[in-house]
Amino acid sequence: MAQTERPEEAVWREESALRARKEEVAAEAAGEVAAKAPPPTEGLVPPQPPASRLSSLALVGRGLEELPEGLCAAVGGELSALSLRRNRLAQLPPPSALRHLVRLSELDLSHNRLRGLRDEGRALALLGGQLRKLNLSHNQLGAESEGALPAGLAHLRCLEELDLSFNRLRRLPERSLAPLQRLRALDVDHNQLGAFPNALLSLGALEELDCSGNRLLRALPEGISALHRLKVLWLSGTGLEALPEGLCRLAALESLMLDGNRLVALPAGFGGLQRLKMLNLSSNLLSDFPTAILALPGLEELYLSRNQLSLLPGGVSQLQQLRTLWLDNNRLRFLPDAVVQLRQLEELVLQGNQIAILPEGFGQLSRVSLWKIKDNPLIQPPYEVCMKGIPYIAAYQKELAHSRPALKPRLKLVLMGLKNAGKTLLRKCLMEEEEESEELGTGRELGKGRGCFMPSLRDPPQPLPPKAQLNRRPIVEQPEPSPMPSLSPKCLLSAEEQDALSDDSPRCPSPKMNGDMCLGRYPLPQPLATPVPHAAGLPKGSKGIEVADWTADAKRGLTFIVYELAGDPSYDVIQPFFLSPGALYVLAVNLSTYVPQCFYPSVGYFLHWLGAKVPHAVVCMVGTHADLCAEREVEEKCLDIHRQIAWQEKCDYEGLQALAQQVDEALGQDFDLRCSSPHVAFYGVSDKNLRRKKAQFQYLLNHRPQILSPVLPVSCWDCCQVRRLREKLLSVAEHRDIFPNLHRVLPRSWQVLEELHFQPRAQQLWLTWWDSARLGLQAGLTEDRLQSALSYLHESGKLLYFEEHLTLREYVFHNLPRLIDILNVFCQRDATVLLQKLLTNTHVDELKANQLHHYVEGFLLHGLLPAHIIRLLLKPHIQSREDLQLILELLEKMGLCYCVNKPKCKPLNGATAWYKFPCYVKNEMPHAEAWINGTNLGGQSFVAEQLEIEYSFPFIFPPGLFARYSVQINSHVVQRSDGKYQIYAYRGKVPVVVSYRPAKGTQHPETLSIASHASLPNIWTAWQAITPLVEELNVLLQEWPGLYYTVHVLCSKCLKRGSPRPHTFPGELLSQPRPEGVTEIICPKNGNERVNVALVYPPSPTVISPCSK
Repeated sequence: MAQTERPEEAVWREESALRARKEEVAAEAAGEVAAKAPPPTEGLVPPQPPASRLSSLALVGRGLEELPEGLCAAVGGELSALSLRRNRLAQLPPPSALRHLVRLSELDLSHNRLRGLRDEGRALALLGGQLRKLNLSHNQLGAESEGALPAGLAHLRCLEELDLSFNRLRRLPERSLAPLQRLRALDVDHNQLGAFPNALLSLGALEELDCSGNRLLRALPEGISALHRLKVLWLSGTGLEALPEGLCRLAALESLMLDGNRLVALPAGFGGLQRLKMLNLSSNLLSDFPTAILALPGLEELYLSRNQLSLLPGGVSQLQQLRTLWLDNNRLRFLPDAVVQLRQLEELVLQGNQIAILPEGFGQLSRVSLWKIKDNPLIQPPYEVCMKGIPYIAAYQKELAHSRPALKPRLKLVLMGLKNAGKTLLRKCLMEEEEESEELGTGRELGKGRGCFMPSLRDPPQPLPPKAQLNRRPIVEQPEPSPMPSLSPKCLLSAEEQDALSDDSPRCPSPKMNGDMCLGRYPLPQPLATPVPHAAGLPKGSKGIEVADWTADAKRGLTFIVYELAGDPSYDVIQPFFLSPGALYVLAVNLSTYVPQCFYPSVGYFLHWLGAKVPHAVVCMVGTHADLCAEREVEEKCLDIHRQIAWQEKCDYEGLQALAQQVDEALGQDFDLRCSSPHVAFYGVSDKNLRRKKAQFQYLLNHRPQILSPVLPVSCWDCCQVRRLREKLLSVAEHRDIFPNLHRVLPRSWQVLEELHFQPRAQQLWLTWWDSARLGLQAGLTEDRLQSALSYLHESGKLLYFEEHLTLREYVFHNLPRLIDILNVFCQRDATVLLQKLLTNTHVDELKANQLHHYVEGFLLHGLLPAHIIRLLLKPHIQSREDLQLILELLEKMGLCYCVNKPKCKPLNGATAWYKFPCYVKNEMPHAEAWINGTNLGGQSFVAEQLEIEYSFPFIFPPGLFARYSVQINSHVVQRSDGKYQIYAYRGKVPVVVSYRPAKGTQHPETLSIASHASLPNIWTAWQAITPLVEELNVLLQEWPGLYYTVHVLCSKCLKRGSPRPHTFPGELLSQPRPEGVTEIICPKNGNERVNVALVYPPSPTVISPCSK
């Protein structure tokens, strides 16, 4: 039940420090500065300043094709800064206009259509005496004149800053740059330079140089040492394979960006850069830590992400000024003890390595605020402790020093599969003592007819006759896939099985990002058409979720916490809580009823569900009821399951690869090209958001399910097969590479605390904080040390402790079996069972019985129950109103129900409150509201614009997500009306509707949308209404780190037309500011219609893209 940290995309923060300066300059240039006027006198019109006093003018996004000469003549006398960004200028302003700008020192011509400069830029000579800053970025310079920089720039001899980034320059002639001897900052990133321009070597005053993104640069000249004043050098993504020694002589260098190259080592003299404060070597080919870095005592930021480092030297402690250290996605197996001496460290990123043990004293790094450690096989401290942060690591290590360490092998085992898959019988067989199993097996051989798990079972049933087997019908009409080869290293297939798979299968369809989405669509699971025949004496399926302890190997002390999940969709809301990392999953398939056409509901669906919740999960496939099938039938069915798993994994893997390739192609395009037309993929999406999306795909591709092969057929009547399965599970559990957490070391006091919480006399449903603190004292834990221990037990799924919840943090829910019993009550769909619970817990007459029957009917139809009926259902688990209130708080926290009429103050008795359980609502639609059809409550039509955010789930829609989301948004809405698939409500006076649309066929994914409407001038109110709901959904989706989904803003014009397939704008735009100068966007579905930008971009960007995890 441990919560998983949502896999965050790596947003490469190493660029931000230096990029911020460019953004600030651009923002300053974009702002329209008005001249200061004296305060107006009351009753008089304030005097307007003379135009000649205007010092700064911004004409951003005005659609200008030419700079008016008259305007320059009117305001140019005192003008020092002019911004013409985001216009349609194809040429430099004419000399007749420029001659008036005699005092101009800053000129911004970025984001225009300049292919060259008028008369080779000779008109710039008119500005040469004063111009200090010139921005020509995001144009098309170089498209003419063979890719060369116009020579007219040479006239700007006073120029200090020049931005030529994002153009098409292939050459920088010396005659254009050599005269610019005052130039301090030059930006030529993302051009098409084929070599390092020699003209740059003559710019002796240069302090900042950015050549990033010129992928053909590949080498630096030895003469780069001539730039002796250079402080900042950007060479990201330039294809460098080696660095010259001349670079090491840049004594003034403070920041050096070398990420995204092919460097395998640094020059021997690299330590000569004694003033270096920031070094970025991420995404290179370094296999050994460059020891020359250790000679840089002033280094403050070091980025070595995404290399091949296997060792961090102890000498890293020499970098005493280091504040930032990024080492993620390498091959580090341990950290040196000396790393704890980096006391100035504020950012430490270690995710994606192979680190098992952190050094002693690691908690001393108390200044670390940015800490990432996920995707490491951590043993000591345990993974759950490390994920909580440095203070918890410090508490663990302090506790370990106070008490001797304890090693207690314990693993979570989860049985899952369809109803009647044989999970209950399999669990009971596995949990029987081996000696008893052998004894029963011997008895059976002697003719005593005993089963493997209980002596009361009769002889095993015989396999069904061939005629009966032929009469079984598949539950889903789905074409049988052709045999496929092994498709992923994560799918652990034997060599013989791989050879058995052919290579002539059809290719997977290419998925699309915009438009139709066919990726991962399979039929949803349905109940089996033919129920599993129960043999005489066999136990029926379990009722709900069950949990038990299993001592698998007493000699080694190896124990399992066994969870058996229900195969009934009624439990979809609560079952995801029991899927957590570090568990071994057993997927049971009933071989007696399995046919190839029912693969997805029986197997594929569960693999998608598990992969979305627990990426990289370890799955053991078990075929049950093998005794009801002939030997050849068992073999054929197991092989078919194996082949179809491989086929599904291949389709998923190749689909994700195709999507990742689309992102790569978009990143290779110029941002202006992506903004040029809504027809292009990823319209308007920033590079930052694309990098997030790329990192997300990389995570999904690297964390495929680990499916153990082959499928193990088991008959619970055959003790040898049960024993073989038990040995298989034990061997997998003890594999250190698969389950390192099994060998984690805990402080003895933590282990004692766990045992005290689960002692036989502690059978109450929960403990108060003070009860738990008293147990902590018995374990040797003072109150200040108890918090970390409870947090660990919560994260590892041993108990529930919500330390951030205002009410629940005062309690510790340690009795999980009884808690699961309570949860099972609210997943029960049998009216007879519910009514029986109510009648047995109270003495009632006939009238009272009829009332209870009415409550049960209302519960199963509308999901409504009053608090006093809930109290009756939960007897004997709760005894008082306080107990009831606490349980209801817990159920609301878990997303099972919400209070419909929650009073402002605490209710006097339980009968005053009614609770809604959304998962029980049966009516397809809520009571229709008039506004959905564009009319107000009075029935009069009004003009409104539709605003709708749609989440699309091409692989799988998380089970129970809509019901939980319905609970989570209750605090944000009023006057709500719930249906099975829709919620109508209001945010203040603004209407909102939340809709879930199940998949229609295999070509359309399931979707969840959040919509509102308002008139165009008031559309900000619609954004205010839906934004909190979007944020709540994003928080819920963080619990599914392996889930792939997309977010779109639907075209308002298409919605107004009633189009069944409206155009979709990328959801990443929600986290981006509205583009300057853009007021309308063309709808690609109908080129004559234009969508107001306020219907696509929110008034202010969200904190993070909703597509990001």
